[in-house]
Amino acid sequence: MASNSSPPAAEASPQGPGDKLAVFWHEGMLAHDAGRGVFDSGRDPGFLDVLDQHPENADRVRNMVSILRRGPIAPFLSWHSGRPAHASELLSFHSSEYIDELVQANATGAKKLCEGTFLNPGSWGAALLAAGTTLSAVKHILDGHGNLAYALVRPPGHHAQPDCADGYCFLNNAGLAVHLALDSGRSKVAVVDIDVHYGNGTAQGFYHMDSVLTISLHMKHGSWGPSHPQSGSVDEIGEGKGLGYNLNIPLPNGSGDAGYEYAMNELVVPAIDKFQPQLLVLVAGQDSSAFDPNGRQCLTMGGYRKIGEIMRSMANRHSNGQILIVQEGGYHISYSAYCLHATLEGVLDLEAPLLDDPIAYYPEDERYTMKVVDMIKNSWKESVPFLKGT
Repeated sequence: MASNSSPPAAEASPQGPGDKLAVFWHEGMLAHDAGRGVFDSGRDPGFLDVLDQHPENADRVRNMVSILRRGPIAPFLSWHSGRPAHASELLSFHSSEYIDELVQANATGAKKLCEGTFLNPGSWGAALLAAGTTLSAVKHILDGHGNLAYALVRPPGHHAQPDCADGYCFLNNAGLAVHLALDSGRSKVAVVDIDVHYGNGTAQGFYHMDSVLTISLHMKHGSWGPSHPQSGSVDEIGEGKGLGYNLNIPLPNGSGDAGYEYAMNELVVPAIDKFQPQLLVLVAGQDSSAFDPNGRQCLTMGGYRKIGEIMRSMANRHSNGQILIVQEGGYHISYSAYCLHATLEGVLDLEAPLLDDPIAYYPEDERYTMKVVDMIKNSWKESVPFLKGT
């Protein structure tokens, strides 16, 4: 799938099939409908004429599909059909009891699994498609068909824990892909999660393992109830063999482009360089953007593009240029699509932006964020065994 339009890599890396980014998608994922209410609550107080569409709705992903098909990045992409996951494939990450619970909930027709998370008619089929499509995307890389693959999926997955749903998520798409990579012979996999919320489900699934490094950059939001007991704090670093292999980067609200770039370069890059993974997984949520209703981190297209560039540079050094990208949050109907476009531009290492930022400027002051990042760095040097001395 190499093309003359493919951009040169910033660092020496094998060229050829990996030059185009393979997008895995299935329109059946649009069938999930989380309903309406006051924001994501599903509640109708009775005195509002207009209720919100649930933020995790099909329209946000329709725009992601259309900007990739018709936007200027289109020549750099190839499209591949997703598939539903088989029940047996789900057991690498999830407990059989939890899968049975989801199957039973689907059989009843509708169920609220936790706050904001609704399994309605069409939801279970969409969740199976999201999981299977992500597995197809990582298999594309593992089988040598390309270096870059993007699972454009919904419902999202990074909050789903081995035995419970959480935060709009039913099945942990990225976690399933990581297990497939490990089972296929990759001895070490690193996950970098830039969704505005802590990737608690993915972290929990690998919390006792030293073969998977999970790194999450997120808004400092803490626990939000029984389905999300984890706080995402710096001291949640894994247990047993996994001690030190879950790294949390809770960033102040409004960290912005410069703050995120500093965190990537000062925290993520040294950890990845030390860990030396054989596959990189970018868990991408655009809810860290400046205009998202579900986050307050103030990233713009430029910040997302820079994160993509940094990920590509690390992949060139450690994983033969291979990156799996898995879609997560991003709830501004139009701007999320623009930020996705910018992220993939960065991963493709294009020489110049292809799109102007339509709402561009947002004031930021990265100085406080930089202080927080420096504090996290010092904490890691004391508490994370494999980073001591770095």
